[in-house]
Amino acid sequence: MLNVGLTGGIGCGKTTVAKMLADKGAQVIDFDILTHRVQEPGQAAWRAIIDRFGEGVLNADRSIDRTRLGSVVLADPEKLRQLNDIVHPIVLAEWRRQLAEIKKGRPEAIVLSDVPLLIEVGLEGLFDLVLLVYASREDQIRRIMQRNGFSRDEAERRLSVQMDIDEKLKHADIVVRNQASLARTREDLDQIWKELVAREREKRKAIS
Repeated sequence: MLNVGLTGGIGCGKTTVAKMLADKGAQVIDFDILTHRVQEPGQAAWRAIIDRFGEGVLNADRSIDRTRLGSVVLADPEKLRQLNDIVHPIVLAEWRRQLAEIKKGRPEAIVLSDVPLLIEVGLEGLFDLVLLVYASREDQIRRIMQRNGFSRDEAERRLSVQMDIDEKLKHADIVVRNQASLARTREDLDQIWKELVAREREKRKAIS
């Protein structure tokens, strides 16, 4: 099994690339989905969040009001750290459980873990390689404006809180340059998929 970390920046097209690779046979684990799942009512992170931040962060149906919780933690770096300390270990435990399940059923699988902040939180060591979806800053701004209806200032503010995409390039093993047409991106992924398949075979051969 090849364990690939997929990351990028806002407006780079990471979701599109993940879907294209899934269509080729990659097993995708989305960390955003995992994060939401472990915070559902009755789950471990849900209880710990209530214990720490109180029932004021809940909706009427007892689900977590993410907007309200976000306003609490983003205003206080210490509270944000506390939230991350609650959620991250639980998410990683669920991720490891899913990895083991995939490996048991498909030992030859290429697993693509979609982790938006993979580089920022220093998770590179958990993966065999890091696959970065890249677009220029101008392309990011344009896409954010089109997708979200933001002004240029709003799009630039959204980008300013993330690590610069050119800085992320230094941490990548493979780069998908998603700056031209979707057809060009798909062609590039044809070659990248062949490389991933070859790396998985080499890894399995080295272990056997």
